[in-house]
Amino acid sequence: MESEESIMLENLIRADWKIELKKSATEEDLLNALAFEINRMIQTDFSRLIQLLYRIDISEKKLKELLHKNKQSDAGKIIAHMIIERQKEKIRYRNEHPPGKEDSSGEERW
Repeated sequence: MESEESIMLENLIRADWKIELKKSATEEDLLNALAFEINRMIQTDFSRLIQLLYRIDISEKKLKELLHKNKQSDAGKIIAHMIIERQKEKIRYRNEHPPGKEDSSGEERW
């Protein structure tokens, strides 16, 4: 994971989750480590997991639909994939809308 987006993604995820990755880790490594931690939290600290998902802004409706449709799949991987995709969305948004960038109309932003 060497691109700027990859580094930002890893930093965002490390801020909330107790995972260790090698410098040469891939996005798949990140997904697997995150899935492992999520599965651990499902068993040992479910309320903290729910708080983190809420704070990251994971859609509860979408999560329930995915878990229901994929009952035989690893719930940790499904959730980890959603977290990674949500964090990527945030990174793209922040890159497209940097702080202090004025609106093209010149009007103040609220």
